[in-house]
Amino acid sequence: MIPETFTCDAVTWERAVSLSRTLAAKVRASGFRPDLVVAVGRGGYVPARIVCDELLIMDLAGIRVEHWGTAEHKNERAVVRRPLTDDIAGLAILVVDDVTDTGDTLEAALDHLEGRGAGEIRTGVLVHKQVCGVAPDYHAEFAPSWHWVIFPWARHEDVFGFTGKVLADEPADMAEIRAILAGKYGLLAGEEEVLEALADLVAAGRAVQDGPRYLLAPRE
Repeated sequence: MIPETFTCDAVTWERAVSLSRTLAAKVRASGFRPDLVVAVGRGGYVPARIVCDELLIMDLAGIRVEHWGTAEHKNERAVVRRPLTDDIAGLAILVVDDVTDTGDTLEAALDHLEGRGAGEIRTGVLVHKQVCGVAPDYHAEFAPSWHWVIFPWARHEDVFGFTGKVLADEPADMAEIRAILAGKYGLLAGEEEVLEALADLVAAGRAVQDGPRYLLAPRE
């Protein structure tokens, strides 16, 4: 259950690369040499590519597992939407994702790969949260308390989602939206990126502008 108020941890590109390299170093130190790295999409795509680079692994594939959606909505359970179609029978596989929350995403990925006959499967994430019921084999950083992690490859999506949450409570102008994002979620969003999020909300028909204020679009 996501609390009403919580803190966001906004990861920079520099830190994301550093975490990915740390993850790769831990895999290397363990002696595990995967035949294939499987990125869990979408969050695992970038870190998986960096891990491949660090370990000099050429074979990289991806599967799409949907679970969290946007910052506004969470799906009921993790589901593999874009399965792996390659022959992976007997292969040693490293599954890479960006963060653990409930652990459902990793479980769905593991079930899918085991069902396709993979050999040894190990998992690695950039940030592992203590509240997660499934522990990955490797993690670059441990989070002892729950918080929302915003990775640079998903920042606009998250600002979009949180801005929608703000407007769901009450109409607000730019300054009010930024203040609520900072006060309620610890999200320091610039004026330009909030404007981009608002423009996308309006374009999607989910918000309307009334002078300087924005409000949710009336439902038809």
